[in-house]
Amino acid sequence: MTISRRTLLTTASAALLLPAVARAQGQEQGQGQEQPQPAILFQNVRLFDGISGALRPASLLVRGDKIAEVSDGAIIPPDGARVIDGGNRVLMPGLIDAHWHMVFAPNTMENMVAADTGLMYAYAVAEAERTLMRGFTTIRDTGGPTFGLKQAIDADGIPGPRVFPSGALVSQTAGHGDFGAAYERPVSLGGRTSRYEDIGAFAIANGVPEVEAAVRLQFKRGASQCKIAMGGGVISDSDPIDTLQYTPDEITAAVNVARDWGTYICAHVYTDEGIRRAVDNGVMSIEHGHIASPETLARMAEKGVWLSIQPFEAGDNPLTPEQMAKAEPTSHWDKVAAAARDAGTRVAFGTDLLFSPDTTDLQSDLFVRFGQVFGNAGTLMIGTSGNADLMQMSGERNPYKDAALGVLKPGAWADMLLVDGDPTQDLAVLTDHGRNLAMIMKNGKLYKDTLPA
Repeated sequence: MTISRRTLLTTASAALLLPAVARAQGQEQGQGQEQPQPAILFQNVRLFDGISGALRPASLLVRGDKIAEVSDGAIIPPDGARVIDGGNRVLMPGLIDAHWHMVFAPNTMENMVAADTGLMYAYAVAEAERTLMRGFTTIRDTGGPTFGLKQAIDADGIPGPRVFPSGALVSQTAGHGDFGAAYERPVSLGGRTSRYEDIGAFAIANGVPEVEAAVRLQFKRGASQCKIAMGGGVISDSDPIDTLQYTPDEITAAVNVARDWGTYICAHVYTDEGIRRAVDNGVMSIEHGHIASPETLARMAEKGVWLSIQPFEAGDNPLTPEQMAKAEPTSHWDKVAAAARDAGTRVAFGTDLLFSPDTTDLQSDLFVRFGQVFGNAGTLMIGTSGNADLMQMSGERNPYKDAALGVLKPGAWADMLLVDGDPTQDLAVLTDHGRNLAMIMKNGKLYKDTLPA
C-alpha cells in the first residue's frame, strides 16, 4: 500500500498534538498541573546580601522563584515550608560572570568546525551544568551560538546558569572574529562564509550596511546585547593586538542599532587608542582593556562606560609561542584594574576562557584572583550586585528584568549559595566548590542540596 506524503504529515501532526491534548484534558480534570513549589525558609545563616560588605545574622524566606522576606530576626515558617538550618553558614547571592563563553570554553576549535555540531553542543550542555555547580548562577555570554542553550535552560530542560546572550561576535574582515584562511576571499569579494559564521559563532561584516544587518540579526535571534571586535586578539591569526578595527561610522552604526533595541554594544579591545575610539562612539562596555591608560579610564568613568576585565595570567589558556608573544602586552591586568578602581570606573569581573576544555574550572580561581586588587568583600560585590548592574544595561532586552539579580532582598530572584566557610575572610573557599557549596539555588530551585531534609 502506498501512503501519500499528505497522509504522513497529517498522521505526524496528530501525533505531535496528542500530548498537548492529553495535558489539556488532564488540566480540565484537575490533573497533571504542576504543583507549586513549597516555600523554603533559611534560618541560622550569616547573610551577605551583595550590597553591604559585611555579614549579618538573618533569616530568609523564598516563595516560588523569588525572595519573599529577609529579616534580622526569626521568620515564622509558612504552612508546608521546608525549614533549612544553615548552621551559621554564609548565605550569599549566586555569582555572575560578565564575560563567559558557554560554547567556546568547553570545546576545542576542532570541535567547533566538526561536520556535526552535536559534539560541540554536547560539551556545552555538560559545561552549563558544571558552571552552575561552581556557583555561577548567571553569565553574560560574550560571543557564541548560545540562543538554544539559553532557551533550554530557561525552560528547565537542562541545568545551567541564566544567560545574557550576545550571539555571534561581529567582526570586520581580518578582525578578531575572522578565522578564515588568508587565501579565502570574504563574502563581499565573492567568497563564502566560514564554518564559524555558518554556526553563528562569528559574523563578518564590512561597512555600515553590513554592520547594521549583522547586529540586527543578533537581536532578531534574541541577543541581550551585541559584541563587536574593535582590536586585535590573542588567538586570532590575522590581526596584531595594536590594530584598530571598525571605523567610527561602523561603530556608531552598531551602537545606534543597539540603542534602537533599547540595549548596548560591548567591544573586544585592548589598546588605549582603540578604547578611546570605542568610548567616543558610544560603546558602553570595554571587554578586556588591558592596555588602558589612567587618562582613558578616567574618561570611561566620566561617560559611565564599564571595564569588563579578565585577570589573565600565563597558563590560563593554552597558547602557542606566537600567541604568547601577542599576549605579553595584555598581561598587566592588575595594574589596569587598580587604576580603574582609583579612577572610579565601574569594573566587571569576567573570565574569557576559550577553546580549552581542561581549564574551565579556572573560572572560580580567576574570581578569587580579583581579590588581589579589590579585596574579598569588594570582589564579592563585583561578582554579585556589581555585575548585575551591568546586566541591567540591556534594558528591555534583559530576559530576567522582572526582578533583581545579584542581591538578597525581598522581590529579588532567588539565586543564592549556602557556603561552608566565610568568603569575606577567605575567597578561596569558593574554589573548592564541590566541598564548600552546601547548597546552590537558582530561580527558587535547589540544584545542589547536601543538607539533611
